[in-house]
Amino acid sequence: MNIQIFGKSKCFDTKKAERWFKERRIRYQYIDIIRYGMSRGELKSVSSSVGLDRMVNPKDQDYALFCHLASDEAKLEKLFDIPDMLQTPIVRNGKKATVGYCPEIWQYWE
Repeated sequence: MNIQIFGKSKCFDTKKAERWFKERRIRYQYIDIIRYGMSRGELKSVSSSVGLDRMVNPKDQDYALFCHLASDEAKLEKLFDIPDMLQTPIVRNGKKATVGYCPEIWQYWE
């Protein structure tokens, strides 16, 4: 497995996700999404796996503005420019991805 965890340092669910993988001795790479963001390719890959609207934090102050953007391309560009709008953690395993704390899905990844 090639696990990547995109998260925020103060996000409780990100810390839970890291702990879940550590307890099972599964190696992962942690990426601070605020500091490093996600590439456009990574954003597209995750959005094709989980859906673009699922990636956005509904509690974010710009959520209403995001919902009114016309195209998916404009939405991806907004997420690329403002990565703290993303719901965390985003956990990737190749082409598979989850948003949020989802151990019921991760246990079946191989």
